[in-house]
Amino acid sequence: MTYLRTFAPWILYAVIAGDSAGSKRWGALVALGATVLVVVRQRMRGENFDALIIEIGSGIFFAGLVVLAFVAPESVLLGYSTALSSAALAVIAWGSLAIRRPFTLGIAKQSTPRELWAEPGFLRVNVIITLVWAASFTLGAALLAVVAHAGGGVLPRTIVQVAAFVIPMVFTVRYAAAVRARAGDAVS
Repeated sequence: MTYLRTFAPWILYAVIAGDSAGSKRWGALVALGATVLVVVRQRMRGENFDALIIEIGSGIFFAGLVVLAFVAPESVLLGYSTALSSAALAVIAWGSLAIRRPFTLGIAKQSTPRELWAEPGFLRVNVIITLVWAASFTLGAALLAVVAHAGGGVLPRTIVQVAAFVIPMVFTVRYAAAVRARAGDAVS
């Protein structure tokens, strides 16, 4: 559920932003509003900023996209906005790894006992999971750029966008379960 909340603005943008500049404009505005609501809500719940890396990066991206969509609605960049959105997520994910704060770490802390947070294995698992997300976003951005350049329609764009989220999400769930199972076996 946490990942759904984290990526809800991106999902909203993908659903609303069609092929017209107007739909991209409103999609970006709705996504920015959703991002602000998520960040404010989570901060009010006492969430640390390390659990909001994607959300904060999302806010920056969508704010820029809103400005672009309203100031330069004829910009060629808007035609590549879905590729740019995946690229932004890739930059956020790779950046979180570069600063040694994998974005999944803050999310994982929400469902992991505090005594495990300092364990090297906990960080390693989150580095691996974040690497998978970063690679998926990077590949998704490249494929979406190809689709946009080729004038591809809604179906190929949707398939790539969904795959770029579903594949790492499935990996996250399965990998975390496998690590927990191994840890349980080691304790038994």
